[in-house]
Amino acid sequence: MLLDIQYLSKIYGESCGHCLEQTGDEHGRAICPGCQSVVAVNRVNLRVEKDEVLGIVGESGSGKSTLLQLLYRDIKASSGRVFFQDMLDSDGLPVDILKLNLLETTVMRNKLMSMIYQNPRQGLNFLFSAGGNIAEKIIGAGERHFETIRSRALHFIDKIELPISRIDDYPETFSGGQQQRIQIAKALSSSPKLLLLDEPTTGLDVSVQAKILDMIRMLQQEMSFSMVVVSHDLGVIRHLTDITVVMRNGSIVEYGLTDQILEDPQHGYTQLLVSSIL
Repeated sequence: MLLDIQYLSKIYGESCGHCLEQTGDEHGRAICPGCQSVVAVNRVNLRVEKDEVLGIVGESGSGKSTLLQLLYRDIKASSGRVFFQDMLDSDGLPVDILKLNLLETTVMRNKLMSMIYQNPRQGLNFLFSAGGNIAEKIIGAGERHFETIRSRALHFIDKIELPISRIDDYPETFSGGQQQRIQIAKALSSSPKLLLLDEPTTGLDVSVQAKILDMIRMLQQEMSFSMVVVSHDLGVIRHLTDITVVMRNGSIVEYGLTDQILEDPQHGYTQLLVSSIL
């Protein structure tokens, strides 16, 4: 196991103290009837195994992207615990990453975990060149030798199938699909144990989507890291993932092998979700 998520929750608004019990899939709502707070993620329990590719699907507002942002510490959780098996305390026990301070969170994001955002502007610094963006991540992971940094940046530019001659070009000179490739190169250049992907191909042409998905899958198999993929597109989930989680109203309603979920969904909501794209 790589990641152990326990009762993870996120509430937007001043909670009345009963929000979690009065919302979720069993109640068919994510807004607390008592105080009108929004429960974006409601007591989620989930494990991610080493080298596993886990997909999270659900309609807009289901909580899937919020869950990813909680794991990457982009937003602060309201409650719960998340143990990352590759971060150990002085006693050799896994650390609850929700308790990390700012410096510790930065170290985690530089060395052990990376995020691919839907919008490349969230994952890239447009004031840096393509190579500079990749170098920033490599330096953050601890490398200090210029030649090694440059060599590794060139290696990943080649891996994402962009001409290495463009390493010093700036992101705005690339197409949307190419910017996403640079974001992938940057994320993987630190050899993370876990890669989080939030709608990684939304807004791209279908042909570009297919190439990027193939590239991500190839790199995952080659480098052996775990992935959590959030998408509303079941084609992306089918293409990339081994295990699929279905979310609604901040809760997990179904969990299983991706083929099983897509071919023989058990929960009524999953059945509607799958049939809507057939």
